Amino acid sequence: METLFSDLAVSVSEFKKNPAEILGKAGARPVAILSHNKPVFYVVAPKLFELMLEQLADVDLAEPVAERMKIKDKAIEIDIDSI
Repeated sequence: METLFSDLAVSVSEFKKNPAEILGKAGARPVAILSHNKPVFYVVAPKLFELMLEQLADVDLAEPVAERMKIKDKAIEIDIDSI
């Protein structure tokens, strides 16, 4: 069996029978949907999905920030109100 990134897992057929019930039991936790005891997809609540997207955006920004920090000694101070 592959690694599951959730403490709640159900089969595809169980999920198809009553997805609302599964989601209700999960609350804010992710649910691993399994086929032949392997995860095929995860279901997450909208708030959790939003948090995941925010984290990914932060990761995307990390490299440009690190590069800019290397050259911060060349930065020119400006008054934001004068722009």
